[in-house]
Formats: sequence, C-alpha cells, structure tokens
Amino acid sequence: MPQNAARKQKAVEAQTETEPVILLDHISELVTLAGPAAPRRGAQMRELGIVRDAAVLISGGQIVAVGTHREISRSAWLKQHRREVIELDCRGKLVTPGFVDSHTHPVFAAPRLVDFEKRAAGASYEEIAAAGGGIRASIDGVRRATESALAAQVSTALRQAQAQGTTTIEAKSGYGLDAASELKSLKAIRRAASEWPGTVVSTFLGAHVVPPEFKSIPDAYVDLLCRELLPKVTRAKLAQYVDVFCERGAFTLAQTERILSAATAHKLRTRVHVGQLTNTPLADVLKHSPASLDHLDHLTAADIKALAATNTVATLLPGANYFLATKAYPPARKLIAAGAAVALATDYNPGTSPTISMPMILSLACTQMKMTVAEALTAATINGAHALELGARKGSVEPGKDADLAFFELDDHRELAYWFGANHTVAVMMAGRFADLG
Repeated sequence: MPQNAARKQKAVEAQTETEPVILLDHISELVTLAGPAAPRRGAQMRELGIVRDAAVLISGGQIVAVGTHREISRSAWLKQHRREVIELDCRGKLVTPGFVDSHTHPVFAAPRLVDFEKRAAGASYEEIAAAGGGIRASIDGVRRATESALAAQVSTALRQAQAQGTTTIEAKSGYGLDAASELKSLKAIRRAASEWPGTVVSTFLGAHVVPPEFKSIPDAYVDLLCRELLPKVTRAKLAQYVDVFCERGAFTLAQTERILSAATAHKLRTRVHVGQLTNTPLADVLKHSPASLDHLDHLTAADIKALAATNTVATLLPGANYFLATKAYPPARKLIAAGAAVALATDYNPGTSPTISMPMILSLACTQMKMTVAEALTAATINGAHALELGARKGSVEPGKDADLAFFELDDHRELAYWFGANHTVAVMMAGRFADLG
C-alpha cells in the first residue's frame, strides 16, 4: 500500500474507536476502481481494480479498508474490535462504486409525448423545436407548477436513479427560463436533495434555449441571465455550476462565452452542452476551463486533441442518440485513444433521453460507441465523479472515500452492460447506510 494511502487508512481507523463498523464480507466480485487521484485516461480506463472474495470495512459513512476476505480478516484492528462489527455476507453479489450520473434534467412537469409521436412519424429534433415542441414545450408546465410539485418530480427521479444503482447525481434547472421559474426550479432541486440520502450537485441552466418572449432579442435574454439571474442564484447559493447549451437554435459561441465569463465572475464553476447537433470549435470554450463538455457528437480532430490536453471531462450521453435515433454516436473510441477523460451520464430529460438508468447507458456505450465494459464502468463512476469535481470523495472503493456502493445480483461486472433493459440492483449504500429501493 502506498505511504499516503496507509496514512489515510490509519486516520480513518482512528475515527472508528467509538463508532460501529460494517464489514461487507465474501463479496463475490468487487470493482474498486482504485487508482490515481485524477480522471482516468486511455489504458487506465480499463483498470477496474477487481477483487474477488472481497471484504470492505466501513465506519462513519466512510470506507476504512478494502481487500480480500483473507487480508481483512487478519487485520489486527478488526480482531480487536470484532464484537463491534456488523458483518454482512455478500456471497453471490457484484459490488461496484455507486454510479455517478453527471448530467440530468429532472425539473419538469410532464413527459413530451407529442414530440415523441412526431419523432416516430419522422420529424427531426430541429423540426419539432421549430413547430413549438422541444425544450420550449416544457416551459409552460414548469412556469405553472408549484415548487412543491417540481420537488416531488425531482424526488421521484432521485428514487428511480437510486433503484438503478446511482448514488450521486447532477441536477439542472432549465425548463422555466424566466427569473421566477428558474429560481423555483433550483429551490425544488434543493428541497428534493435535502430529503435524499445520496449526493446531488445543482446546476443553473437558464441558458438552455432563448425563451419565446425573447425570441427576437436573444441578447437581451443573455443580459437578463448575466445581470439579474446569476447574482440571485449566487446570493441564494442555489447552484454549484452554470451550464450553457451552445448550439444552433440555442446560444451562439459569443453568447456562451459571455455567460461563462459571468459565471466565473460570480465564482460558479461551469459546464457546457456543445456539439450535439452541429460542430462548434472547442478551443474558445476550453479557455474558460469548464469542468465538463457534454454531448460532443460532432467533433473534429482538432477538437479532440484540444480537449484531451485539458482537465475538462468529455461527458457522453448516448441515451439521447438512442432516443432521437441519430445515425452517429459520440466518437468515444477517438476520444479515449487521444487521452481524453471520458464520462457517461443519462441526460435524463422529458424530450430526448427519458431514462434514469445508468446500466442502460453502459449497454449503449458498449454496443453503439464500442467502449469496453471496463471503460464504460470507469466512465460511469470515477470519471463521472471527476466531471462533478468530486473525485476525492466519490467514484471508487478506497479507504477514506464515502461508502457509496451498489450491489447487484450478478456474478460478473460485464453482465451490467450485457443484460440491457434489466435492473439487477439488489441494494444501494449511500454514506454507509443502506437505502430503501422501494
């Protein structure tokens, strides 16, 4: 064990002197993803740190020790405190870090079924948006809804995500698109998060699209965002991030840069939807050091090279490609080969990716983007954590990290992507406590 890891383990063990300890023992297959304290790139994405007949010691919501049953059972500390330990036999279980879903839009009032029918009849995403569907179709519902109703919708999404093995989730506003409705949406996220045992990261996406009342004067809406909404969000501490949809029909590169600069001035971190429908050169966006760039369906070789040279995580969202029936998926193989840090997320939303299932996203990543199962698991856990700048606490099973774990009735980690459309989650632990899967 490296010296710094040993010191960390001793410090955590010292805290257990007066706290009960949980021992997860005889885990059939444990995916630890133990490794460097940085996003995984290239070949590192295939290193899962698998331990068989494994054991994990947990106390105070944190992981104390990880190893084989034999290694942990010989621990002098465990022998000394055996009577204080709650032992759980995990034979026949696959255990992984809880999934980190780093891109979702859970604040909406209703599914967009008319859009769905039009798309099934052959209409494109942009044709539907031009006819008043798409993101704008969700605005009226959110503006009319109460904060309580929106919070209930977010809570439902969080419970459904939890039932699929997700323990950390990013949640965006973005369907209100006026001052009152965006603040209401962020407050709904905060209320739902306070009632959920997992971790929620809140993102302000007032720059989703230009709302109808500003259609002919989009720069005036950008003024509203920068001068009125961002200060209010900051003062109320309603978000950790600001996001912008930089795309044809949404916000131009110049408008995007202005919003990113304003966010940074308010000491909020940033992320960007970009390259979903058309190419936007990434060099100018990357100057703002966003935590992640998301979608990335349309990239040039220069974009991939520029992204790989930064700490910005490339978050791929194949659920949207599947639901929109696009011919091309994000170029995961090229990104990984170039050394970019790649994450996966659901893009859960009512119009283009109505799934909260990270296992389904794993399957799409493997079948449609030709990622290996190991790469997909890495992207859905530790790299997702780094996309939210939570890599020091989340995304792997290592001493000192939060005890966020997912338990599956499976023998082999490859089955997570193999059995598409099925949920094999049998338990979820968040901060050392088992959650009700309902």
